[in-house]
Amino acid sequence: MAERLRTLRLILGDQLNHHHKWFKEEQDNISYVFMEMRQETDYVMHHIQKVVGFFSAMRNFAKHLIEREHEVIYLKINDKKNEQTLPENLKQLISEYKIEKFEYQLPDEFRLDLQLKDFCKELSIETEAYDTEHFLTSREDLSNFYKGKKQMTMEYFYRDMRKKYDVLMVNTKDPEGGKWNFDKSNRKKWTGKPEIPHERGFRKDVSKLLEEIDEAGIKTFGNIEAEKFNWSTSREDSLSVLNYFCKNLLVHFGDFQDALHTEEAYLFHSRLSFALNTKMLHPKEVIDSVISHWRENKDEIDISQVEGFVRQILGWREYMRGIYWKEMPGYKQSNKLDNQNQLPDFYWTANTKMNCLKHSIQQSLDNAYAHHIQRLMITGNYALLTQTHPDEVDAWYLGIYIDAIEWVEITNTRGMSQFADGGIVATKPYVSSGSYINRMSNYCKGCHYDVKKKTGENACPFNSLYWNFLDDKREFFQNNRRMSMMLNMLEKRPQDELVKIKERANTIIQNPQNF
Repeated sequence: MAERLRTLRLILGDQLNHHHKWFKEEQDNISYVFMEMRQETDYVMHHIQKVVGFFSAMRNFAKHLIEREHEVIYLKINDKKNEQTLPENLKQLISEYKIEKFEYQLPDEFRLDLQLKDFCKELSIETEAYDTEHFLTSREDLSNFYKGKKQMTMEYFYRDMRKKYDVLMVNTKDPEGGKWNFDKSNRKKWTGKPEIPHERGFRKDVSKLLEEIDEAGIKTFGNIEAEKFNWSTSREDSLSVLNYFCKNLLVHFGDFQDALHTEEAYLFHSRLSFALNTKMLHPKEVIDSVISHWRENKDEIDISQVEGFVRQILGWREYMRGIYWKEMPGYKQSNKLDNQNQLPDFYWTANTKMNCLKHSIQQSLDNAYAHHIQRLMITGNYALLTQTHPDEVDAWYLGIYIDAIEWVEITNTRGMSQFADGGIVATKPYVSSGSYINRMSNYCKGCHYDVKKKTGENACPFNSLYWNFLDDKREFFQNNRRMSMMLNMLEKRPQDELVKIKERANTIIQNPQNF
């Protein structure tokens, strides 16, 4: 057998897959490289917990490999040899270690994919790219599935995935429980009962890492308790969070997955998104664990709780990744509604009198986390109603959440949240007045503003902004059947009332600091 070429293998910060075939092969002449780089910390301003989370998880995975006698090169953020960009570091290492072959796993971000392709073109040595062995679809599967179809409705893709992977199926055609989707069972308001178990958290001391980040001069935002870092940053921790979710939270997850509450940051949510998006956990093992626990506890757990969770991972997560690779790079510039306003300063401070925004933003600043309805129907809803430029919304979402990587962030932001793609992901914009927020939360209770009022000094800003948005964009949506009922209601509003509503809305848009 010929001796293996001296090989350098790159592992990016979201490629922490313990079960990749790379690690099962003979390891002669192979070095693995990890890099903490300003290239990655600075392309957008990140939450401090996000930087800490990625660096910690990378270091833990590197340690795992070293303990199993793999050769690892690890460039910390302040290492003198660290050139802070991927191409420069790789060039240096290839020369220093006399590398004869460079290998990498396909990145999940377009910018990194392009950067590595361009880098490999310049090399005189052999190169090879591998799949990450994480996702349940390839980059092209979604495009092939919807080929020739006018609309890319997620539900049909989701059903196909259920059949393909035999997930919650009675046979090859029929779903368990007699229904594909239990979404209508997933919309309960939480009012204090049932009791919510404390999240499976951690109290990790990250003081030394914080000192390194500070020494490097990396600009971040958000809050962190240095001795109580609360996110899983190893596979072992991630598995314990998964196990805890199955045993303690799954029983009520589906019922309350859309609920919002001032006293509860996590409710019955799993807190697995960071572990999944860094590939410390595989989506199929998460799905299998949840279904297995349900099968053992069918007397206590209804199928609606399980299906709601499976839909998020097998459906939405794979679907959004497929949309990303189908629509990039143009997707990043999409602004079909031509929204041009700036994101209000209070998105970085939570200094607002609107209770729903104050709580959702403060929670995001404190935890680098908000669940999907807070992101979609509070912060995202307000940004769209105030007609904020999607570039600004993108940068905020990409920076503030620990689980935000562009493939999943941009499709949820520009597509689902901001309708900037003109209807590729969503068939209508996810906008609402204050009534939806009041129905799903306790945010309106004790708020400075009155959720029942549309105009006047103490009227809920969401109300006037909602009707103003519909009026401003009515031409764009006039042929959208899902918008026809609301546009008909708009048409029936007395003109003098609409004038007052629009005056109120424009005052809010132009003076966000006063609200």
